[in-house]
Amino acid sequence: MSTSDIDTTFSAQDAPEFAPAQFVRWFREVAPYVHDFRGKTFVIAFGGELVSDGALNTLIQDLSLLSALGVKLVLVHGSRPQVNEQLKLKGYQTQFGRGTEPTSPEALECAKEAAGEIRLDIEASFSQGLPNTPMSHAQIRVISGNFVTARPVGIIDGVDYRHTGAVRKLDIDAIQMVIHQGAIVLLSPLGFSPTGDAFNLAMEDLATSAAVALRAEKLIFLTQDRTVHDADGSVDTELAREDADRLLANGSLDDDTASFLGHASRAVKRGVARAHLVPYTLDGSVLLEIFTHDGVGTMVVEDTLDDLRPAVVDDVGAIVQLIEPLEADGTLVPRGRSVIERDVEKFTVLEHDSVIYGCVALIPYLEENMAEMACLIVQPEWQGSGEGEMLLRHAESKARAMGAKRLFVLTTRTSHWFMKRGFVPGGISDLPKERQAHYNRSRNSLVFIKKL
Repeated sequence: MSTSDIDTTFSAQDAPEFAPAQFVRWFREVAPYVHDFRGKTFVIAFGGELVSDGALNTLIQDLSLLSALGVKLVLVHGSRPQVNEQLKLKGYQTQFGRGTEPTSPEALECAKEAAGEIRLDIEASFSQGLPNTPMSHAQIRVISGNFVTARPVGIIDGVDYRHTGAVRKLDIDAIQMVIHQGAIVLLSPLGFSPTGDAFNLAMEDLATSAAVALRAEKLIFLTQDRTVHDADGSVDTELAREDADRLLANGSLDDDTASFLGHASRAVKRGVARAHLVPYTLDGSVLLEIFTHDGVGTMVVEDTLDDLRPAVVDDVGAIVQLIEPLEADGTLVPRGRSVIERDVEKFTVLEHDSVIYGCVALIPYLEENMAEMACLIVQPEWQGSGEGEMLLRHAESKARAMGAKRLFVLTTRTSHWFMKRGFVPGGISDLPKERQAHYNRSRNSLVFIKKL
């Protein structure tokens, strides 16, 4: 294999058997997510459409990997198309849509049959163990049972909803016991009352209730393609909950997307850290959503996850990792870990979903009303969306708050970037006297200054 083959990025389907550089890079990049999510609870919900479209087996393989990485899984499945098919085969005219509808005794029997069939399909998929397949040595247990207590929806506006129910409570202690033992909990869209009656539940409501009750880290809805899109047609990968609610209020979304987004917003409002709408039509979408920076679906959070915050001692290792490549190629002057530890309070880090991918340092020289901006870095794979400007604006604002009138930088390779952002060339004599004394003449760094 040639060097160009090694450096080329391939899709999962098209990658050759050996693409070492790509494999190693991806494996290293997912490590922070693996550490962050180990031991966390994910509620993953999907409708019967995923099953009828033949996507179940691939999904189970990816969920098996999540389980092996220490993620605690609760699966919630739907069965709407399967119930409708059963009703049609038996000659009934009733067909269920996305909203809440009455469930007749005949439809309830169809719901039971469909749920039982899908549950068996899921258990069979998790029981695979053929050598040389993703499920080899998996040995995953799937536990289902009467975890859900339901109540009847009752009569609304004169309409008796009969066997249509809503979640009254979940047996959280039993669910927690199962997932802490390393098994996966499977919830079907059926609930039972204390009197022994069964009720037909909406998968979306059940999944939301489970995620809230379990205080899940993530609620993931796998949809046919019900993500939210920007004006240019690209997927809006991250929505603050208030923005999601505004979208729902203006009525611009189709019914299915609005339903999923509404449940995602409700879950986040009630304490779930993140809720996702992910297209199951894309191979490996769950893994891509969880283990890549931008993901492939729409994520709803209480506030956006990009977070500028002061650095702390625990961030030193991540800052060193950001700086080292630029020190190695001569872009930055070598500092050493001890220097970063000493000056860590001067750093601000840019964090996304607990992963630090940018930083900037601000060193004050307030006797001369100046401040130096240093170590402005954004990881290359996360550049291009204004992160550098975000760090720059933050440094400028912080310098003003300190009382500085001018901000300066020393650079050997990025002069044009700073000039485009209002910095003008200066000289060594323009620097604060203390900084002049420590100027490294062998590097011959250029000086750029911006009035604040």
